[in-house]
Amino acid sequence: MAFWNRRKSIDAMHQASDGPRLKATLSWPHLLALGVGAIVGTGILTLIGVGAGLAGPAVMISFALAGLVCACAALAYAELSTMMPQAGSAYAYSYAVLGELIAWVVGWSLILEYSLVVSAVAVGWSGYAVGFLTGLGIDLPTALTVGPHVAGGIVNLPAVFIIAVVTGLLLLGTRESATLNAILVVIKVAALIVFVAIALPAFDSANFTPFMPNGFGAPFVQTGVMAAAAIIFFAFYGFDAISTAAEETKKPERDLAIGIVGSMLICTALYLVVAAAAIGARPVESFAASPEPLALILREMGQGTAAQWIAASAVIALPTVLLAFLFGQSRIFLGMARDGLLPTRLARISTRGVPAVVTIFTAIVVAALAGVMRLDELASLANAGTLAAFAAVGVCLIVLRLRDPSRERKFRAPLFWLVGVITIVGCVVFFLSLQARTQFWFLVWNGAGLLVYFLWSARNARLAKHPEQAA
Repeated sequence: MAFWNRRKSIDAMHQASDGPRLKATLSWPHLLALGVGAIVGTGILTLIGVGAGLAGPAVMISFALAGLVCACAALAYAELSTMMPQAGSAYAYSYAVLGELIAWVVGWSLILEYSLVVSAVAVGWSGYAVGFLTGLGIDLPTALTVGPHVAGGIVNLPAVFIIAVVTGLLLLGTRESATLNAILVVIKVAALIVFVAIALPAFDSANFTPFMPNGFGAPFVQTGVMAAAAIIFFAFYGFDAISTAAEETKKPERDLAIGIVGSMLICTALYLVVAAAAIGARPVESFAASPEPLALILREMGQGTAAQWIAASAVIALPTVLLAFLFGQSRIFLGMARDGLLPTRLARISTRGVPAVVTIFTAIVVAALAGVMRLDELASLANAGTLAAFAAVGVCLIVLRLRDPSRERKFRAPLFWLVGVITIVGCVVFFLSLQARTQFWFLVWNGAGLLVYFLWSARNARLAKHPEQAA
């Protein structure tokens, strides 16, 4: 079989892999908390300002569009993850359905996504942490709190620090980190509910006029509703981290669907309410450029104590996003290493049942990025990797339904044609709405990835050495 068309057997995914296995310690409450923890973070706490600056009050539509595409992707993920409960997420599904070459591109794109999400969230956390400390009368030097893109900045040490803390937590074990994650998620959601409760009484419908000052936008037009949706997309897609935990889930056939679909429903509703409350409380231009827009809105309302509470909650709870994506990144590496597409030593499992080597390696890379890059650049490039993965999942859903309609599906996405097409088309349109610089660097990244594949991975793949294991 030609290397570009080699496919893994879906049946083989249900069998034990060679070497140590990840421990199955998670149930649906852990997965729901993992999903909400990954989704609710920098997107709503920080990028709502960036999105509002691009779309004005029509950022509400941007949230709805991004939520629609992600909801369809979530349904596709729920069906595929329960059929193929293995670490690897969209990469693993693509390997079984679309072949090795496409799977490599998807996996390489996921590496980009997860790495940059962690870096972006760390930068967003740093903004809130610095603001919180300033409120306490502690002023950190600019040189050590922002990267070189800001005058006087050298390195963002708070961002590097929080990545180190979360990495240490992950190395303790999956169940331990998931339990703490659930506690922090409650704090984070409570903070958003407090914001809504305070902001809604100050609601002024005049702040929604003009509603769409920059128009709806279109592919290659980097302002307006679509451009904002392409950025805000970052705020929704944490649910795919749940699928990377498939191997560590006690009852994947039930719990994965609950975690993926449930977290999307909760977060979409929460986002729309928070966005409406924020715009209703203050004109968009007053908070569009702020690194901590929700806290700024409360301070301008004279609610300094509540603003400090929001900032403190972000400082305490934003690390749940880091935890979810560092967790997911290490499992993507693990899946690709097990398949021989990356060095197999990355697949080593520690005595605590976690992939320690790849977790530490990932942390070093993302900490270096977080120390020097801007939030909007990180988020935009991370989106490009995610859009590629989500589009592939939409294709996998349709192809597998047509190729193997009789295979058992613990969860079936309704109206699979519509779900798949919305996922694919939405991702393509969002990608074309990203900045040209982002599209360029995404293509450069995947060009480098293809060189790695053709020069090393194609001949070292497990299926190249054991073709009898192919589908």
